[in-house]
Amino acid sequence: MRRVPFVIVLALLACARVADAQSSDDPQPSPAQATSRAGLIEQAQDAKAQKLTPAEPGKAEKYVTDLSEIMLSGQLHWHPFWQSAYAGGGFTIGAGYMRFVSPYNFLDVRGSFTPSGYKRVEAELIAPGLFGQRGTLSVLGGWREATQVGFYGFGMSSAVGDRANYGFTQPYASALLEVFPARNAFLLRGGLELSQWKQQAGAGDVPSVDQVYTPATLPGLGTQPVYWHSQGTIGVDSRPARGYARRGAFYGVTIHDFTDPDARAGFNQVDYEAIQHIPILRDTWVVSLHGWAQTTYQKEGQQIPFFMMPSIGGGSDLRAYASWRLRDLNSLVLQAEWRVMVNRYLDMALFYDAGKVAAKRTDLTLTNMKNDVGLGFRLHGQLATPLRIEFTHGSEGFGLVLSASQAF
Repeated sequence: MRRVPFVIVLALLACARVADAQSSDDPQPSPAQATSRAGLIEQAQDAKAQKLTPAEPGKAEKYVTDLSEIMLSGQLHWHPFWQSAYAGGGFTIGAGYMRFVSPYNFLDVRGSFTPSGYKRVEAELIAPGLFGQRGTLSVLGGWREATQVGFYGFGMSSAVGDRANYGFTQPYASALLEVFPARNAFLLRGGLELSQWKQQAGAGDVPSVDQVYTPATLPGLGTQPVYWHSQGTIGVDSRPARGYARRGAFYGVTIHDFTDPDARAGFNQVDYEAIQHIPILRDTWVVSLHGWAQTTYQKEGQQIPFFMMPSIGGGSDLRAYASWRLRDLNSLVLQAEWRVMVNRYLDMALFYDAGKVAAKRTDLTLTNMKNDVGLGFRLHGQLATPLRIEFTHGSEGFGLVLSASQAF
């Protein structure tokens, strides 16, 4: 081992002693001084905290917030009503007047019309506090008219150029009772409706159905059936609200019976529906899935009118296609959305739709389906979606959806 010279060792020891002496000469804060310094820091922090202000929203966010609070606060007796008499009526203008008739029950009288001549007038009494807040009763009566409902033929091979229009008027009265038997998601629903479908010639720039078809080639053409429509639903619904949800699910089966007193146009129908919302990143993102199938069963010796058959196309299912675009005895719709929360009242969504109709239930397979994709924006509150704007594209071109409700 190599030895370190003795002179170097002495020099290092001397440097260490000088450094110790200098550090001992530095003034050290007394306990009182340390306490005083901490107090000054606390005072500075308190002064800064008193000057803090909440973050100010931008102009666009402020406009969206103000509009949402006006539309969703529930404090207005007069309110907008944007639901058309029938799908496909176009831009809708309407209003309603809501008034409480008891601490829980309220009456809503409303009406709407479109430039194409669709009209709707109705009154609804809603009692949401039955059975210890577990049941809701709705009693509805009204009248509506649609002037140019599209009919393209039956099946998946129909073309846009095959369109013919029909019109109808319909008075109706119904009662619907919904009950959650226990404080969980189990749901029971039952209802009864009396209505009459009065066909009339179709308006618009395409032929009326009576100019293209005959009663022999189009089931139910020219008929005016009266229906006693009863329905029953059993399901599970864990969504916080149906009008707007970012979590939860609905799975249900609904059985319909359409009885024609003249025993000419009666039939049964079974609907299967599944909705699942999957939240991601504390609900900032949501993957929403929807499946819906309708199947019909013709009563012996009777015929299902063409205008009562299941159909898809329009703003809530196959969104890039015209309303009532595909029609047959059975239908299937599959939808998926990726929803992103932009702010408190605004969501953006990318979506995909696929749909199919068939004369036989066994033909409702996943092959040869019509599909579309799109981008949407939704103005919403905690319970409802009063405005939905969507841009869509499918095999028949681009589409624009303006709606006053959630897609699913």
